[in-house]
Amino acid sequence: MEIMTDQGFRKTIKYLRAFIIISLIGMICMLIIFGSILAYAKILGAPPLAVPQSTLFFADDGTLIGESNSGQKRYWVRLNDISPDLVNATVSIEDKNFYEHHGFDFKRIAGAVIADVQAFAKVQGASTITQQYARNLFLEHDKTWKRKLHEAFYTIRLEMNYSKKDILEGYLNTIYYGNGAYGVEAASQYYYGKKAKDLTLAEASMLAGIPKGPGLYSPLASMERAKTRQHIILQSMVKNKYISKNTAKTAAEQPLTLVGTHTTQKVKIAPYFQDAVKNALKNQLHLDDRTIALGGLKVYTTLNLHQQEAAERQVNQYVASTSEIQVGLVAMDPKNGYVRAMIGGRDYEKSPFNRAIQAVRQPGSTIKPLLYYAALEQGFTPSSTMRSEFTTFHFDDGQADYTPHNFNNKYADGEITLAQALAVSDNIFAVKTHLFLGEDTLIKTTKRFGLSTKMAEVPSLALGTSGVRVIEMANAYSLFANGGKRVNPVFITRVEDYNGNVIFEKENQTEKVLDPAKAYVMTQMLTGIFDPKLNGYAKVTGSTVIKNITRPYAGKSGSTETDSWMIGFSPQLVTAVWAGYDIGKPLELVAEKTYAKKIWANFMEEALDGKPVKAFKPPKEGVVGVYVNPANGKLATKDCPVRRFTYFVTGTEPTDYCTEHIKNPDSSKKKENKKVPWYKKIMPWS
Repeated sequence: MEIMTDQGFRKTIKYLRAFIIISLIGMICMLIIFGSILAYAKILGAPPLAVPQSTLFFADDGTLIGESNSGQKRYWVRLNDISPDLVNATVSIEDKNFYEHHGFDFKRIAGAVIADVQAFAKVQGASTITQQYARNLFLEHDKTWKRKLHEAFYTIRLEMNYSKKDILEGYLNTIYYGNGAYGVEAASQYYYGKKAKDLTLAEASMLAGIPKGPGLYSPLASMERAKTRQHIILQSMVKNKYISKNTAKTAAEQPLTLVGTHTTQKVKIAPYFQDAVKNALKNQLHLDDRTIALGGLKVYTTLNLHQQEAAERQVNQYVASTSEIQVGLVAMDPKNGYVRAMIGGRDYEKSPFNRAIQAVRQPGSTIKPLLYYAALEQGFTPSSTMRSEFTTFHFDDGQADYTPHNFNNKYADGEITLAQALAVSDNIFAVKTHLFLGEDTLIKTTKRFGLSTKMAEVPSLALGTSGVRVIEMANAYSLFANGGKRVNPVFITRVEDYNGNVIFEKENQTEKVLDPAKAYVMTQMLTGIFDPKLNGYAKVTGSTVIKNITRPYAGKSGSTETDSWMIGFSPQLVTAVWAGYDIGKPLELVAEKTYAKKIWANFMEEALDGKPVKAFKPPKEGVVGVYVNPANGKLATKDCPVRRFTYFVTGTEPTDYCTEHIKNPDSSKKKENKKVPWYKKIMPWS
């Protein structure tokens, strides 16, 4: 019996030893596996924390004008920009031991297992904030073992590579609060119409309860359930010593004002402009479509809200709502090319085609300033004269005859100056100049001014028969306004990634492409369309809007059978306006032909309202101003009935005086001597 007992004891020891050895081996294997997992996690490094977020677009004053999204509102904010009450409420209800554990709360897991066993159902969750963040970042929300293992692995990687502050910030920016709002900032804006940093304890405690079940605990779905959940959260904050009982009671009784709308709606501010910004992000900054749409970028643009609203208001005021006429408008700062306002059409929802950038239309006489700048380079001056008369041009190379016409077939039938030809838009003068310079000269000049469309080498090119884009014409006129410096249209001044890192910032560079003196002389000639002193056989082309303007402007109107244009500028702003039908239908009504001028004049006045009235400043050297008789371009005398102060490139100013109005002193004296007093005629004896 003793032998049997001894044998039994030995057998027991044997089994115990085997169990201990197996357990040790198992523990070693587990440690090796766990160590391998940690090593592998370390080798992989920090997982990226980027999540799909809305890209935000801002006006030049920092106002939010729109966002890109796919129905999900996501805005990333720093932990310091979140209400401490919301942070504490979230930690208290979701993971009270968040700051102590390393990703897994084993006490909570054990408690959850016991609760589930007792209830024979899953009644209590045990996921920590880090686990939930890992799930939101990298995983689907299915409940398979594979997903849970992946979740655990990502949790380890997050805890190994990021601080608690980083994890908490990421979690608060990714959890779902219902109604398309992801993250605390979007949720705060949606439910309360305020930033997350401005939330009160009452608002924060109710918001913190929504992620458990957005369809159940949203105050917009059920205020009763939301209040019950808020009470639970406030009590947990008391228990975890974040607030006092009295503070919790006060917060629970505080009435809340709910908004229930997202700050940015489907209809965006300046949608054509925003499309242009997205194209610039893609084509100039070389960002891909996904980054632009969901990269959480902050894009700071050049749009001026006051000027954009003015542009929209003027278009709506002057173009009849029932008309099919379309409008393209671009307003730029000539100093740097910043696009301040843009109209790409009458209704973006009906037609997103951007007529300010994409449409190629005939510019008519608005091309003439570019032609005449080339003429200044070839020795022309504002006083250069040519005959304005009905003319048919014949060519020796077999080219067909060409007979241009002036508006209403009116001609001076005599000599007119370049300055007057520009002011009244004489077509004969333009074609003669074009042919004199050589038909390729204007084509080369347009390239210098930044026009990219193909130009036909024909006599009618001087009258704007080759198509251009509105934005390029605004850019071309900017060279006159800024003294000859190259500018390009700019839509974006700065771009930040979702972390606030600057990935692009506009640098202003200047390069002179025009002679400043000639650019200024050309600018001064362009003021002539608003000066009745240059009226001749026809009125100056800006005469219909002179009464609407209150400050110095330079510009040029233009028209073809199907297109109406007005391009002009002050020292602070250059604006190009086009009006016409998309299908190229002729403009037949008088009102249709005046849309561009009226929109331009009233827009410029409204856009510059409140800004200082500035005259065009001449360069320090290279120009000289003299009074001339605008009818013949010669130096004016005191006897000339009309005198106009005109600038010339130094050395090209006229030297001959006008003699048409000078009185002969001798002949006047003779007439005086021969004059008989009136009383001699009736009383010869006196």
